[in-house]
Amino acid sequence: MHNRRLWQPDQARISQSNLHQFMGEVNRFHGLQLHSYAELYQWSVEKTTRFWPLVWQHCGVKGELGNIVAENRQTMQHARWFPDSRLNFAENLLRRQDESPAIIASLEGSQRRTLSWRELGQQVASLAQWLRGQGIGKGDVVAGYLPNIPEALVAMLAATSLGAIWTSTSPDFGEASVVERFGQTRPKVLFAVDGYRYNGKAVDIQDKVTKVAGQLDSLEHLILIPLLGLTSNHAGADTLPRQDWHQLLANQEGASLRFEPMAFNDPLYILYSSGTTGKPKCIVHGIGGTLLQHLKEHQLHCDIKPGERVFYFTTCGWMMWNWLASALASGATLVLYDGSPFYPDGNVLWDLARDEQVSLFGTSAKYLDALHKQGYSPINTHDLPHLRLICSTGSVLSPEGFDYVYQGIKQDVQLSSISGGTDICSCFVIGNPISPVYRGESQGRGLGLAVQVFNEAGQPVQGEKGELVCTKPFPAQPVGFWGDESGDKYHAAYFDRFDNIWCHGDWIELTGTGGILFYGRSDATLNPGGVRIGTSEIYRYVEQLDEVEESIVIGQQWQQDERVVLFIKLKPGLTLDDPLRERIRQQIRNHCTARHVPARILQVDAIPRTKSGKIVELAVREVVHNRPVNNTHALADPDVLDQYRNRPELAC
Repeated sequence: MHNRRLWQPDQARISQSNLHQFMGEVNRFHGLQLHSYAELYQWSVEKTTRFWPLVWQHCGVKGELGNIVAENRQTMQHARWFPDSRLNFAENLLRRQDESPAIIASLEGSQRRTLSWRELGQQVASLAQWLRGQGIGKGDVVAGYLPNIPEALVAMLAATSLGAIWTSTSPDFGEASVVERFGQTRPKVLFAVDGYRYNGKAVDIQDKVTKVAGQLDSLEHLILIPLLGLTSNHAGADTLPRQDWHQLLANQEGASLRFEPMAFNDPLYILYSSGTTGKPKCIVHGIGGTLLQHLKEHQLHCDIKPGERVFYFTTCGWMMWNWLASALASGATLVLYDGSPFYPDGNVLWDLARDEQVSLFGTSAKYLDALHKQGYSPINTHDLPHLRLICSTGSVLSPEGFDYVYQGIKQDVQLSSISGGTDICSCFVIGNPISPVYRGESQGRGLGLAVQVFNEAGQPVQGEKGELVCTKPFPAQPVGFWGDESGDKYHAAYFDRFDNIWCHGDWIELTGTGGILFYGRSDATLNPGGVRIGTSEIYRYVEQLDEVEESIVIGQQWQQDERVVLFIKLKPGLTLDDPLRERIRQQIRNHCTARHVPARILQVDAIPRTKSGKIVELAVREVVHNRPVNNTHALADPDVLDQYRNRPELAC
């Protein structure tokens, strides 16, 4: 049963929510009588030019709100919001300057660290003063090759306080992957660590940092953060000025915070697509659009209030790090963790949530599935009275994943299965604190985002599967792609499929409750006999079987049609045999349709993933068809693809 209600907020929770207060403001300001989320959503997409200024005012954006709300709205790609407004991103995140904690950080195998708002502001001021002294300012790119540690936030805030552009990736990325990204965006300054910890091991990356720095001819400075306290003569390119983080901050003591006023659509971040089908796209996000969208999501959708503790398990190579950072603008305390979520065991993040009184716990659907498979039940081991919201993203959370959260983690908790991505550095689909949670469904579409489901003919549908599209401009659209002067790459990425309409690439369904069901990426949908099938439909039922750890499914071109091919990774010690194959086929046939049943089921030792943990159906499809995979650097372990190459079972 998809539509079983799993959670319902009580009246007190609804009336105390930021969203309820905001709806009251809308009603008073515009003489309306909106009572439900659905009514508020409808108004927000019909009256976008009224909605977004109200978000600015309600969330208390620091800056000058100009007179123009939007221009060029007729052409979605070229629409520009608040073109005469001025603000500074870092100033909005550093509005508190007191002794309460701004950041609480845990590193695998290390002591907990805290930074108060005052200490955070001091460090940002010191680093910004040094950067300013090196001539870094508006439009310059500053890069981080960093784990999820406080120093990454300090560096980002210092750069953006000057109007510089921040871009980052995580230290598990290989040399070629980093150069492929930063080589395109040409940073002048690189922040890096000597190493990081993962799964009980200290990983020394000093040589990797040296090689990366040596291949970036734009670099003028390398700042090293001695996270592990390693010493080496190779921790910097010979010709590059090298600075020690602690020494640099100490030399700038007494600096004061200064913020450069910037235009709303000036660049803030450069994020990178996963790059599995070619060179990573360099997606440029604007200052105001990112801030306004994140404030809306944090305060209205996630109900974040000042002083609450917000945790998201992420790396600096995933847009959820950027999303988490913005929670500072709502006065929240960030709880950071860097390391393995299963070291020393699967309790590590729940220990953190309990000890730090986390209110919002963010993670991936894959992590929740892994917890479930490994038999962890925090509901029996961890008292989590402050936890009120669990966010899941990264891949589709199955209905059984919803069940697990309520049975295995906490009963009275709002579960938000959220979805958006690098392209908008935020969410198209997200939760809200005043509506129920239904099994298997994301709660709904984000306010101010005219999201619809289009069929093949480009018509809006409900209760049918189709493409996730957005039919009206919104402030969090990228301001462009780096180096794409003509805008052709930007247009091809989102506007080629439907004229003047953003096509996101997700295969979804809008339900009768206003919720969203996700079926996977639309470019990975299967097409046997001309019927489109979402990959998540198959994963859901295959991975319910005890023997199956995880799986990946593709369509193989075969005899003028397409056949479904399923690869499965079994639990250690198990071997795929005909009885298990038949059980898998029966499981899929019983719960889906005969068209979903794989023509071939093959065993593998590992499922290929990107470095941010997403499975790569397209790369497997290319390998099976003996076509080149354009960018194996994007994969966590490219060698895994060898198991899928030239399989004799797929030649007949």
